[in-house]
Amino acid sequence: MPEEPTEDESTKDEFTEYDVAIVGGGVAGLSAGVYTARHGLETAIFDGGGSILRRNAHLENVPGFPAGVNSRLFLDMLSDQAAQAGCTFRETTVTAVREAGDGFAIVTAAGESHRAAYVVAATKNATDYLEPLPGVELVDRGKTFVEIDDRGRTGKEGVYAAGRIAGKPHQTAVAAGHGTEVAVALLEDDDRPFYHDWVAPEGYFTGRDRDVPPGCEEIDEAERREREDESLEVMAEYFESPHDEKPEQHPSVASED
Repeated sequence: MPEEPTEDESTKDEFTEYDVAIVGGGVAGLSAGVYTARHGLETAIFDGGGSILRRNAHLENVPGFPAGVNSRLFLDMLSDQAAQAGCTFRETTVTAVREAGDGFAIVTAAGESHRAAYVVAATKNATDYLEPLPGVELVDRGKTFVEIDDRGRTGKEGVYAAGRIAGKPHQTAVAAGHGTEVAVALLEDDDRPFYHDWVAPEGYFTGRDRDVPPGCEEIDEAERREREDESLEVMAEYFESPHDEKPEQHPSVASED
């Protein structure tokens, strides 16, 4: 593994600065990214690969898919949604998160160092990259988890944890929901005006002499139909043929083949 650059070996010009750095490109991290990016925060998702959902043969407990859905397709769709929201993807493993000025330095296995005002830890098992951070408490409950409050905040201001690393049940729907909740907590802490992230029919608010709340919009019937048509077209493309990736086998089984 390349040596991690020290603060003295790097210059500000070499940093890429983000508002939010999300460590982990699984369901929790992607869901968090959708919300932070859609609300205007420059968001980078650091994905070292290996989401455990790719081992799932067929995903059946996620809302909205009565007959289930291919797990790898679900991840691809969620990743595309995060990209469409404005997330930047960096395919690399994070080896350390450190304090740096008013924010954090995110050091990768490739020897890169980036900056972010906020960090969301959303890996499944890996926690060692958080060890340099004072205030982040790691707890052993058979596996190592990050101690959080009821909204995903750690003991270090600006650092959050979402999904399995935060001790949440190992379910896709729970990971998605918790990633979303943590993102909303982050937006609140950033003092961003946030309401529902809701698209309402024309007149829903203004027809009651109310301003359209932050995070919402009103659309007329023509716009609604246009968006629905686009949705139908895009979903048809995703489901027009079987996914070309097979489930990944558990490493201990794969090593015996």
